[in-house]
Amino acid sequence: MDKTMKAVLLDKPTQAKDITLCEIPIPDVRPGWVLVKIKAFGMDHSEQILRLNEIRADYIRKPIIPGIECVGEIADPSDSDLTVGQKVVALMGGMGRSFHGSYAGYALLPIHHVFAVGSVLSWTEMAAVPETYFTAWGSLFECLCLKPGDTLLIRGATCALGYAAIQIAKAIGCTVIATTHRERKLPLLTGADKAILDTGKLCDTLNGVTKALELVGPKTLPDTLRCVEKGGIVCDTGILGGVYTLNGFDPIKDIPNGVYLTGFFSNYPTEKTMRDIFGFLDEHSLKPAIGASFAFEQIRAACMALDSGSVNGKIVVTL
Repeated sequence: MDKTMKAVLLDKPTQAKDITLCEIPIPDVRPGWVLVKIKAFGMDHSEQILRLNEIRADYIRKPIIPGIECVGEIADPSDSDLTVGQKVVALMGGMGRSFHGSYAGYALLPIHHVFAVGSVLSWTEMAAVPETYFTAWGSLFECLCLKPGDTLLIRGATCALGYAAIQIAKAIGCTVIATTHRERKLPLLTGADKAILDTGKLCDTLNGVTKALELVGPKTLPDTLRCVEKGGIVCDTGILGGVYTLNGFDPIKDIPNGVYLTGFFSNYPTEKTMRDIFGFLDEHSLKPAIGASFAFEQIRAACMALDSGSVNGKIVVTL
């Protein structure tokens, strides 16, 4: 095995155009951690937040290799039950913030966030799954208790998470209403039963919505709460609207009687859940919506694509 690897290292706010690759030692294995040879990784909005601003925070280890998810093979299993060459996925748990993440040739990762999986998907396709589909899966089933026959509103659906939620919901027999605030993106929502241009106020235009996945976030959440029927559930998962908190939110007045509000935090994946997700995709012959794929040597261009918001679907980087 080589002694060094290519990686992105950040220690200060960095624009996408300034991203470069450097050569650093492959990390030494230690008990409780496994070394993964990265085959591909998906890119996430939270990495853009880290790179442009959050890197200033004291709780971010610096310098840090960003990247909150990856797929690859075990290079050194350390003291785990995994084996060399075994196919794995890894995500969250401090990855790319508390310890080095996936923008590298190898990643030293805690055993409890590395999961053995099987799939008929290619490495590129697999890389579009971990964080996106785990978040969609948890939001839909753990939080919304989604079931066949539900009418699901997905607000802010023209993102990788939105496309994944549409796929999953349709596969189990739900009616899906999907929104975007950009008229030119309405044709991208062909997987939904109904695509709606979001004007900011939808509560007087919809009927029969039993569940709602809020991906725009606090900016439209008060209106989304009034879009669902009595007994309905709203899950606040995304922050695409750029508003992160609800100032002046009054739960008594702002949550309609008989409507339930929850949220999904994706920091605690399990091996069972990840295997269930990949099994579900294989069973239903589903493939993730990949908007663009870049070679690792093109990481600067990949970051620029992420920042531009011009890619429809998941951005994947392959090694």
